[in-house]
Amino acid sequence: MKTWISAIACTAVLGLGACDNMTSQQRTVAGVTGGAAAGLLTAEALGADSKWRLISALGGAAAGTMVAQNQNRKVCAYSRGDGSYYEAPCP
Repeated sequence: MKTWISAIACTAVLGLGACDNMTSQQRTVAGVTGGAAAGLLTAEALGADSKWRLISALGGAAAGTMVAQNQNRKVCAYSRGDGSYYEAPCP
């Protein structure tokens, strides 16, 4: 089990280098997906029950959204909760 989790984590880290040529929306989707996966993998590694797995996946998705900040324009992408997002100045 730990080997499987380690393999996925390594693959995710290697895949981050491919984010250079993405649009803002693609970076947001990648951040949310990667964050949710990281949260879920962490909960799985710690042996959490299904409720904590859901909570950690949601927390990871929120953290991943924050990573989607566009450094050039200082604009952040925010999720509306319905699958769409909007951009606004970062705090």
